[in-house]
Amino acid sequence: MMRTIGKMTALMLVLTCIAPFVTYHLAISAATASLEGQLQRSLVVTNRAIETEIDRFRYLPLILGEDARIRALAAGERSPDVLEAANRYLETVVAQAGAAELYVLDERGVALAASNFATSETFVGHDYNFRPYFEDALRTGAGRYYAIGVTTRKPGYFLTSRIDVPGRPPIIVVVKADLLPLEATWKAAGVQTAIADQWGIVFLSGNPDWKYRPLVPLAPEALAQVAKERKYDGVNVAAARPILPASVVTLPPGEAKAPALHVEEGQLMAKFSVVRPDGWLVLASTSTGDTGKVAGFWALATLIAGGLASGMLYFLRQRAILIRTRLRQGEILERKVARRTQDLAREIEMRKRTEDELRNAQEGLVHSEKMAALGRMSTAIVHEVSQPLAALEATLATAGVLLERGGAEKVGGRLLDARALVKRMQRTVKHLKTFARKGASDLEPVDIDLAIRNAMDLAAPRARALGVVPAYDASGPKLVVVAVAVKLEQVLLNLILNALDAVEGRQGATVLIRKAVESGRVKVAVIDNGSGIAPEHRDRIAEPFFTTKLTGEGLGLGLAIATAILREFGGEITFAEAGGGGTIAAILMPIGDRSTLLEAAQ
Repeated sequence: MMRTIGKMTALMLVLTCIAPFVTYHLAISAATASLEGQLQRSLVVTNRAIETEIDRFRYLPLILGEDARIRALAAGERSPDVLEAANRYLETVVAQAGAAELYVLDERGVALAASNFATSETFVGHDYNFRPYFEDALRTGAGRYYAIGVTTRKPGYFLTSRIDVPGRPPIIVVVKADLLPLEATWKAAGVQTAIADQWGIVFLSGNPDWKYRPLVPLAPEALAQVAKERKYDGVNVAAARPILPASVVTLPPGEAKAPALHVEEGQLMAKFSVVRPDGWLVLASTSTGDTGKVAGFWALATLIAGGLASGMLYFLRQRAILIRTRLRQGEILERKVARRTQDLAREIEMRKRTEDELRNAQEGLVHSEKMAALGRMSTAIVHEVSQPLAALEATLATAGVLLERGGAEKVGGRLLDARALVKRMQRTVKHLKTFARKGASDLEPVDIDLAIRNAMDLAAPRARALGVVPAYDASGPKLVVVAVAVKLEQVLLNLILNALDAVEGRQGATVLIRKAVESGRVKVAVIDNGSGIAPEHRDRIAEPFFTTKLTGEGLGLGLAIATAILREFGGEITFAEAGGGGTIAAILMPIGDRSTLLEAAQ
């Protein structure tokens, strides 16, 4: 089987090398045939548009010849009133019919009346007997001719009819139709369409570069005839470069089955058709630039398909080899996988135990730091509890004496004082119990003001023992963060206790707590006027077990644990020097909302 697949792969490689060239030529032929079909359809539409435009005015000269004012001219009347009436009539018809101009010639070719009689370009009095449309009308009764006007210098299509009155010389009625709207339409559509006269000179074109250029070199007799008729008066047709390639010396026949020609150095493909009875050639062309691209695309697609097919066959051969090899090694691999699975299971179990131990150790360190903080406050806490106890004892003793002396009405007041002292001790113990408990880990919205006040309550015994009253600036909006309330209070308490330690024994000691919003985050700053942080200690202050306190006064874990806690909440701790000395220790946390809480919970 592998030998058969190998032979097929070699054959496919050979076909892959040959097929793109065949595909390219087939694609070129198909694209060329498609373009020729499009051009032929375009020619049909263009011919119909030309015929429709001309047919609008085909019978207008004959109709004008039936009007009494024109018939009067044919009868030989030339009085000013008759001429004025004819001029006004022609002017009105032009406005209503949409023709470019209307005028009447006598038997010598001189204009008797014209629609533009009142303009500086009037035809009246001009001799047009050199125009073929005049000679054709005299000879056959009708004429048609396209040329540039010798008076207005504007091109147009002239349609003429001979009007006969018995016993009088004939007159010729001429309508000049404007075909430039066709050219404007082609230009607007961006199509390469043109019309050439019987000599092959282009007089209407969607490509401005083609206008008044011959399709093929003009013969001397053609140049002489054009000059005689003043067909393109003012244009040097003889100096214009032919549009078709030099290999084409005669005009195309204009038949539908005739092959297409390439113009503009092969960039355009053109086909031709004939417009009867004028013998005009209509040229429709389109760019061939995409033809090569399309053919190249199909050749490339063929090459890619052949490459993929060859690659697939090669892959199948290699896969057969691999399957055979794997079948031989199956049992060995299964035994190795089984052993490795057991090793991985043991490793996973060991990692789980290690992670649990690390988690428990971390929680133990956090709790130890809490206990260390409580130890630092132990003297003040004992004083905070013992003082109300002594006052409670004195108050109850006084109440007993009053009761023995018969002053029962005063005993109630003493009992209220005793109750207030008990509540004071309960509040202190409650804060300590809440702070010292383990296991709080669920994220929740935390009111930053409440967290600061709870931390201040916990630090109050220590502050009173030092004779310092921390000040809290609670102005500003209510701010909420997403955190674990107890852990956040632990961080704040650590910073407050550090500030109190820094100002211990200092005259005019102050500790100020401020909150603010900075760059979309909540900032809580604890500011003291202590001795500050020594420069050599600034980089190590948050390192675990680093402390500047005397041995036994701390574990050196407070700021390290506080930093780790804040990272859980997406925050950080910064330290800066306060103005006039001291330290600014600040925590920065994202402002919390319901969406933040949901993201944190996930």
